[in-house]
Amino acid sequence: MGTISIDLFTTLDLVAQAPGNPEEDPENGFAFGGWQAPLFDEAVGAQVEGAIQKTDALLLGRRTYDIFAAYWPHQQDGHNSSIATTFNRIPKYVASRGAPKLDWAGSAQLGPDLASAVREIKDRHDDIHVIGSLDLVQSLLRERLFDRLVLWVYPIVLGSGKKVFDGGAVPANLELLEPAFTSPGGAVLLRYGIKDGLPGTGDMADL
Repeated sequence: MGTISIDLFTTLDLVAQAPGNPEEDPENGFAFGGWQAPLFDEAVGAQVEGAIQKTDALLLGRRTYDIFAAYWPHQQDGHNSSIATTFNRIPKYVASRGAPKLDWAGSAQLGPDLASAVREIKDRHDDIHVIGSLDLVQSLLRERLFDRLVLWVYPIVLGSGKKVFDGGAVPANLELLEPAFTSPGGAVLLRYGIKDGLPGTGDMADL
C-alpha cells in the first residue's frame, strides 16, 4: 500500500496560505500572497524537485488543481521542465464537491466518500503527494488519512492567514523521520510520520 504525504510551505506561526503568488488565494483579504518568493533558494528547490521526481500521483483540492492545471502543462520548455514533465505524466486526483472542469491530462475527480477514495488511491500508487490544498488538508488531518506531514518552515511570522492546523487538528502522535534539513536562507524541512495511538500525559515533577 502506498503513502500519502502532505507537503506544505509554512511560516513560524504555521500560516500556509498562498505562498506562491498574490493571486493564489486572496480569500479573507489575505495581504501576504507570495510570501515565499523572496525567501526561496536553490537548496529548497533541489529538495522539492527531488521529492517530486519520486511522486507517482497527486491528490489536490479544487483551487490548487485549477492553479496547477493552468500553469504546468505550459512549462515543458521552461526552467521547471523536469517538474512539469512529472506533473503532466502522473495521475491527478481532485477532491471537489462540485463539477470541476478536468482538462489536464490524467485528471479524475474523487468520489464523495473521501476515506474510501483515499484507500483506493493508496492501493494503486506508491508515493502520493498532497501539495497546498489547505481545505482538503484539514479533512485529511481530521480523519487521519495521511502517512507523512512534510513542512517547509520559513523564518517569518505573518499573524494572519489560513494555517496548517486550521480546524483539522485532532490528537495524534507523530515521529520525525529524518534529521531536519536547513537551507542557507533559514527554511527548515521537517518530515513527520503519523504513529498509532494518542498523545500521553504525565507529570514533569516525576521525571
